[in-house]
Order: sequence, then structure tokens, then C-alpha cells
Amino acid sequence: MNTAVPAKSTLGSLLRNLRARLGLTLKQMSERTGVPMSTLSKVEHDRLTLTYDKLQMISERLNVHMSELFSEPEAPVRVAANGRRSLGTLSGALSVSTPNYDYFYMCPELRHKDMIPIVSRVKARTIEEFGPLLRHQGEEYIYVLEGVVEVHTEFYDPVKMNTGESVYIDSKMGHAYVVGDDAESATILSVCSSSQEELIGSLPVPPSKEAQEPSRQRPVRGRSARHAG
Repeated sequence: MNTAVPAKSTLGSLLRNLRARLGLTLKQMSERTGVPMSTLSKVEHDRLTLTYDKLQMISERLNVHMSELFSEPEAPVRVAANGRRSLGTLSGALSVSTPNYDYFYMCPELRHKDMIPIVSRVKARTIEEFGPLLRHQGEEYIYVLEGVVEVHTEFYDPVKMNTGESVYIDSKMGHAYVVGDDAESATILSVCSSSQEELIGSLPVPPSKEAQEPSRQRPVRGRSARHAG
């Protein structure tokens, strides 16, 4: 009896599988997405990670649903998304670490999702440390699981949110989340909507940060029952 445990998927393996399903060479993938071939190669070998807005840019350029980037290969027949469910755990999430967030993309096995649920550990403590505001298509809902988060947006004054508080924003507006002054750490739940299918491939490339070297992650503390930028 074979009791071997299958290897956990990584962003690199999922991106490589997606490229294989689309029948693209690394050079063709680079030409279609606008991401340098060297960067794609490093991501596929798990030597670099990508921010959420960079991942969304790739999905738009490849004309695939955002959730396809986080899904394993499946049979070509698409099953209607009725009566589906997925139990999300941190151990089963796709983890991506960037300078500003440790992202945990939840329920990665579900394809064609209309929403992308992410648990994130906020790392930046000031807006200066965070850098340029992020922008991407869609909308997002943020709920503070632990600590205090300071929300910076392009058209509004910064606001502090405590554990149990939330905000809903237009993701095309520049935004950033940093740890509040009176907190040691912060963990948030983000639910991001994917861009409309009819707009995919026709949208301008949103500004994004360069791919970042993965950093050592600390385990997310707080409410494990809700348990990933």
C-alpha cells in the first residue's frame, strides 16, 4: 500500500503547470505576460515570489481566471460551480512571502472562484517602509483577525482598525495596510474579487512591485479556526 504524502503545491509548480496547460514556452509566457523570462524561471523554481497585483497582471495577460493560478491541473471538463465547498487551513494554503505581507491563499484546489480568500500577516510598520500603494482590478473586503491595522488609501485619510473591524474598498484605488503603532503584529483576512471575465486581456497593466526574494516566515498567530501579500 502506497502511503506516500503528495508534495505540497507551490506558486512555482502551479505557474509551471499553468504554462504547460497553455502549451507555452518560457519565452512565449514572458512575451504574453510582460514578465521577464529570468523572473518567470526563478518563480517556477521557487526562488522568487510575486505580489498579488503582479499575479493578477499575469492572469489578465493570459486571459485566464485569477483562481486558475492557484489550482492544480484537472480534467478538461468544467464542472458547474453549484454546491461546492472547501475547508480552508493554513497547512493547505498556498503561501507566498513578500516584504510587506506573508500571504496564505486559501482553498487553492477550487477552480473558477469568483472570490480569492487570503489570510495575510502584515509586516510593514510605516507607509514609508511599505513603498508605493498597490492597485489591482476588482474589489476587496478586509477583516482584522489580530492586532491593529492602519489602512492607507489613495483618496481617504489613513484609518486605524482594531481586531474585529473591517473595510470594503475599490482595489483600483491605491491602498496599503501596515501594522498600527500600538500593535506588535497584525493578521488580516482579505477577500478579493476577480476582474470581470469580459475585461480580462483588455485592461492596462497595473503598476506593481518587482518580484521579491522569499523571506523566512513566522507562523500566523491568532484564530486558527479562520485559518493566509
